[in-house]
Amino acid sequence: MSIQVSLSGLSFFVLNKMTSNIEYLDSVNFDKKLSPNELLDKLIHSFNSTPILNQEFSKVFVIHSNELATVVPKPLFDETNLIDYLKFNSKILKTDFITYDQINVADIMVVYVPLMNINNFIFDRFGSFEYKHSATILINRVLILEKNTKINKMYLNVEDNHFEIVVVKNNLLKFYNRFEFITKEDFIYYLLFTAEQLQLNPEEFPLVLMGTIVEGDELYQIAYKYIRDVVLLHSNSMIYRMDSSSKYFTLLNS
Repeated sequence: MSIQVSLSGLSFFVLNKMTSNIEYLDSVNFDKKLSPNELLDKLIHSFNSTPILNQEFSKVFVIHSNELATVVPKPLFDETNLIDYLKFNSKILKTDFITYDQINVADIMVVYVPLMNINNFIFDRFGSFEYKHSATILINRVLILEKNTKINKMYLNVEDNHFEIVVVKNNLLKFYNRFEFITKEDFIYYLLFTAEQLQLNPEEFPLVLMGTIVEGDELYQIAYKYIRDVVLLHSNSMIYRMDSSSKYFTLLNS
């Protein structure tokens, strides 16, 4: 079982490893950002009201999805400086626990703040489990997909009220960031601003869209208006899939 947790929603993925069949895939989105304690209450309610989540699992995996994360090149990484990597672009509290993941296919570390009340609850319920940040899974999978790409290529993973941008070239990560948005104008502003800062010509670089975005919706249309080469990610690019959608990209690649 994999669980993606954020203050804006929860997603669940149950896989039968013997048959490779997806037995359960669902999400709950909240009307507003919750506090960590409110999120825990929602998670407990999901377990109490969903029988399939109460069976025994051979492995439990938690994905933390939040803005309290940054990427650090491994040669510059020092485990004693975790707070310094985050404090300039995130609001860090003295009580926050900071940890890190290593991206398997690159010399990159993802430093982030997990929700420890969620981790403690999962440990109490299931025992040992594994957890990572959503950026780790996203970047790792994109680098695998684009290991032979020689040009700049932008991936954009859209979820409710936020999206992540990953830019790769020559099997290297060029850029990663996460942006919160409300309107389609916010969305295209951050997309084009990123392209400008990276000196990417909207007439030239390929843009791959995935997540909750679908062809014809307002986000797709405004991206297509300003970017010449726009495609939706095919579900074949994910490790597991139920249909042609890439809605649960990080969850299904966990």
